[in-house]
Amino acid sequence: MTPAVECRSLTKSFGDLTAVDSVDLEIRPGEILGLLGPNGAGKTTTIRILTTLLPADAGSAAVFGFEVATHPITVRRLIGYVPQQLSADGSLSGRENVALFARLFDVPRRHRGRRTDEALESMGLTAAADRLVSTYSGGMIRRLELAQALISQPRLLILDEPTIGLDPVARQGVWERITELRDTTGMTVLITTHYMDEANDVCDRVALMHHGRISALGSPGELRAGVGQHATLDDVFRLHHGETIEQQGGGLRDVVSTRRTAHRLG
Repeated sequence: MTPAVECRSLTKSFGDLTAVDSVDLEIRPGEILGLLGPNGAGKTTTIRILTTLLPADAGSAAVFGFEVATHPITVRRLIGYVPQQLSADGSLSGRENVALFARLFDVPRRHRGRRTDEALESMGLTAAADRLVSTYSGGMIRRLELAQALISQPRLLILDEPTIGLDPVARQGVWERITELRDTTGMTVLITTHYMDEANDVCDRVALMHHGRISALGSPGELRAGVGQHATLDDVFRLHHGETIEQQGGGLRDVVSTRRTAHRLG
């Protein structure tokens, strides 16, 4: 079976900094894989390569057998991407936001209305579809962004910190929608998160990334069992790297971005 994602010796440097260092990673079709690690570990750079936003320096990356470097248009049609930064326009209604993405993804005109309605319904936003997004709660905004990403019916959904800034109830609602969607469609999901409880409860497997390399890979249960009977994923990370995964980045840019996103989500 063709892997959903296959990286072989994937490498990317910025000057003297090697952000992604010969990464080998395979994601199985239909699984939810969490890419975990501290800010600066190389997670976002890896995602930017997979989403065709950044070229690799060496190695290869493929999505469902299509090389990212040589088939970028095909790869873009196979993926849906929800970045950390907000992508919804508060001056438009939820329906207008999703319809705009339908046009951006070149959904045929005759299918746009139906696909927009289906995406909104899948995220539980039908009743609020014609309200301005500026009136939405944080959890609703995140679900709207998922609807935007789903309008192209992607085979791979990539979520970069999808619940950042949300309260526990809103976080749970977002993950319920994501897992229901995976279970009903067989979609593959790649996520990054700093919430270890989310990774433990939602992911089929997790890959720990540090200094541009994959340092551990397995199911949450397998990784915890390798540490001890009552170990958590935080314990697993400390074992491999001698530190904890902070829930907000260490650099000024990371902090500013996180606080801006959290503020806009309410």
